[in-house]
Amino acid sequence: MTRLSRCALAIILIANSAAVAQQNDSNPAEKYKKGHSMHGAAFDTGPRQKPWAMEGIGKVHFPITTSNPEAQKWFDQGLALIHSFWFYEAERAFRWTLKLDPECAMAYWGLALCVDGDDRVRAFMKEAAKRKQKVSERERMYIEAWEARQPTDLPKEAGGNETTYQQRANRFHYLLEQIVLKYPDDIEAKSFLGLQFMGQENRYGTELILKQVIARDGVHPGAHHYRIHNWDGKDGKYALDSCAMYGKIAPQIGHAQHMPGHIYSGIGMWHEGAISMDAATRVERQYMRQRLTLPFNTWNYAHNQNYLCYIQEQLGMAQSAINGARQVMAAPLDPQHNNPDQYSAHWQGVIAMMRALIKFERWKELLDPVTFYWREVTRDKMHRAYCEAQAHIGLGDIEKAAKSFASHAALKGEIEKPENKWLEQTYTIQGLEIKALLALMKGETLNGMTLLGDAAKREFEQRERQNDPPSYPVAIYNTLGRVYLAQKSAALAVEAFEKTLELVRNDGFALSGLVEAYSVLGEKEKARQVYARLLHVWSDADAGLRWMQKAKSFGLSAEPKDISPGQQRNYKKTVLDHLGPSVWESYDAPELSALDSEGRKVTLADFKGKNVLLIFYLGEECPHCLLQLREVAKRYKEFAGMDTEVLAVSSDKPEENAESLKKGDIPFKLLSDAGLENAKRYKSFDDFEEIALHSTILIDRRGRVHWARTGGDPFMDFNFLAKEIQRLNQIAGAKPASEQSPAPTANSANR
Repeated sequence: MTRLSRCALAIILIANSAAVAQQNDSNPAEKYKKGHSMHGAAFDTGPRQKPWAMEGIGKVHFPITTSNPEAQKWFDQGLALIHSFWFYEAERAFRWTLKLDPECAMAYWGLALCVDGDDRVRAFMKEAAKRKQKVSERERMYIEAWEARQPTDLPKEAGGNETTYQQRANRFHYLLEQIVLKYPDDIEAKSFLGLQFMGQENRYGTELILKQVIARDGVHPGAHHYRIHNWDGKDGKYALDSCAMYGKIAPQIGHAQHMPGHIYSGIGMWHEGAISMDAATRVERQYMRQRLTLPFNTWNYAHNQNYLCYIQEQLGMAQSAINGARQVMAAPLDPQHNNPDQYSAHWQGVIAMMRALIKFERWKELLDPVTFYWREVTRDKMHRAYCEAQAHIGLGDIEKAAKSFASHAALKGEIEKPENKWLEQTYTIQGLEIKALLALMKGETLNGMTLLGDAAKREFEQRERQNDPPSYPVAIYNTLGRVYLAQKSAALAVEAFEKTLELVRNDGFALSGLVEAYSVLGEKEKARQVYARLLHVWSDADAGLRWMQKAKSFGLSAEPKDISPGQQRNYKKTVLDHLGPSVWESYDAPELSALDSEGRKVTLADFKGKNVLLIFYLGEECPHCLLQLREVAKRYKEFAGMDTEVLAVSSDKPEENAESLKKGDIPFKLLSDAGLENAKRYKSFDDFEEIALHSTILIDRRGRVHWARTGGDPFMDFNFLAKEIQRLNQIAGAKPASEQSPAPTANSANR
């Protein structure tokens, strides 16, 4: 294409962007594919940059048929990552295996194991199956086993051989067993067999399979990982040895640090649980910092932090839990990963904040309009009404509490809609709890206690089914126990607090209640024993907790005593700095060094003190890019009014950009990155196919990347970006986390 025709195309596209968009949408076959994978849609999502040799992830070896010896190294790395459920990085390793050996059947098999979406899984398995006759019998059996899991393309009435999910699962299990029987020394097949049956009815059978793997390889990451999942829950003590090993085997994988925390919290080993979750959160922060990624890209980070906040609550560390929740809530939002009705990264921060503020009775903070970013969706309206009702009850304002309860009750019609049915159980419990507390405030004791008993039973059952940090802020049996104490029914209070301890082992709030109940009953020895347990669990609790102060008021003499099934370290005294930072911060923007349309060098330092919206586009030959620039041009004044400069970078030469600026209505700088070095530094380049990608990146006034999106299509949701820039400016006056007093969310050497 000549220079003149390129310029003509640019003018036409910018002038008629709506028509071009409509034409492309109406004829998908002609959709412009620049920036998309030449291998098809299955490769359009997922990592687009090459892997690096990862340390601290555990080691496995699975010999594969390959024409390139180096491919084996990356396949083994991918398999090790699969065994720790780090599927995104596993996909990166398997993609590089294919880069080195495009005919590697097992690389396609590996990709099928680590991607989401039936279409992608099918596409990769189809490619593996095409090549299965060129590999060893063992490899072929693996491919055929996983191939059997896939639904057929056609239903029976269309001439296909459609099968049910259970039929496919049964066939898969049978074929996996055949590998184990034919190759009894194949510990990978045994590990995958253990994975398939972990946590099911025959947990002992799964235990025996995984123990065989460990007998052959004592540091196999998958075997220890799957044992932890197998015993996750009340019987977690059976996996304590694997808990001690897993984080050591794969210290640089957040999930390997995280999963032992499941076991520890399930059996009341709160100090060890906090160490695990703190370690996991640090590892995720370090990964994000080193690999230039953000919290909404790494679901595990928010999940770990939410879980850590919960365990810190159990340790009586209220401020630590609140600070941790605030970190997650302050992280960047994203329109793709923060759907209001999903369990997103941001929402996990909201859950953690609600839970901590209600549990520790921080009523004014709960009502402060800056605490939460409530949206006009059913979930947020439900939780907001509940939180406000709790706060008004806590502050003794029955009139306002009744209004909040009425707002909550008025949502019943919305909750009953099919898309909101997942909220129904929590909504019912909230309603019963608030109604009960209001009745008690009015002096309707019998009615209030009846309603509260019903709420406690339902909440207990919900908590029993959860395998992650509880979303409900309090164990309502503890609330019931406190009501019994207020009604001078100490014996019933004991029953209520003991009910909590059935499920939440060594719960400090229940233990403090038992100290009071046993003391009132005159059972001093029982009170002393429980007090000793409380002293251990809350050994590092915040000063002045009223529950601890009440327990101390009975003048009992005891030394801290741990009754957990395993030995524990002290959380605060355990230094974890080597694993990563204690707070999350956005990462420093990579170097920008490009030429403007007059050939002058442009860097980020030229815009110090301003936000920068940095757009990598694919030049004038990409119609979709020009549509994007047109939309940005429309909003340039709006962005400028928010102290945000726009820079658009492509491989076009400075003189080409100069001509474009003369011809088109572009009010911002077009920068030349002829060698794509800037694109590579900003991960706007596909290393696998060696092509440039679309990227839209928001850099804050400190020169740190606050938000980024890279892929085969340009980002077009500028309404979202405008709101996120506003949010970014609102918090710009606050000190960055590194300049604040050390966050008590994790332990540092200087504490």
